[in-house]
Amino acid sequence: MTERYKCEFHVHTRYSKDSFQSFLLMLLMCKIHNIRTLVICDHNEVRGALLHRRGFRKYGVEIIVGEEIFTAEGEMIGINLKKRIEPGLSPEETIRQIRSQGGLVYVPHPFDEKRYKTVLSEDAIARCRDNIDFMEIHNGRNCKKEFSLRQDEMADKYGITPVVGSDAHTFFELGRNYVITDRPIVGRLRAGDLDNAEFVTSDYLPLAHKATKVAKALKMILRGDFLELFGIIYKKLA
Repeated sequence: MTERYKCEFHVHTRYSKDSFQSFLLMLLMCKIHNIRTLVICDHNEVRGALLHRRGFRKYGVEIIVGEEIFTAEGEMIGINLKKRIEPGLSPEETIRQIRSQGGLVYVPHPFDEKRYKTVLSEDAIARCRDNIDFMEIHNGRNCKKEFSLRQDEMADKYGITPVVGSDAHTFFELGRNYVITDRPIVGRLRAGDLDNAEFVTSDYLPLAHKATKVAKALKMILRGDFLELFGIIYKKLA
């Protein structure tokens, strides 16, 4: 029987602004669920992935370095990165910088009514379709099944290789949404690694969204960003 390998895409660590996810809890969950590879994609940051790569490898878990980059038209992920890419650039320039590092381009949650402010615009997807390697057809934080259906339709519409993204910001989200491949993904992800992949998906956990909000607020307090915090609270109350 051919051995199968679990890889979890789009995972966040404490280096994201809205996560406190720690090395030990992440490693524990990988061992419990037999996850062999994690693709870490912190918000506008690669330090977490680079720092965790050596430590995880000691325990038989590979880390692929990624970054969830906030472009001028929404979020895009670069995979196989060596250094951080600045946010706020156009999708085209962001792709150019990902490619300059030998990286792959991945579109997270291409449709989500709840996260419309961060979703990459469909216009940008249409313009850049020939330079996009992967697109999520399910995101672990989709709060409606309709979102996954629409995401799947978009990947098919633009002829982009589908993938399942975890988007785990907390340890209890790990091991619920992942990809199973017939060969290990080691060192670098390659465009053909998902050609015969199997996808495992689970419904979202409402508690995860609450945990993210708490983490983001606590980090603002720890940084002393009280004006930004009060601004968010004011908007919510208004």
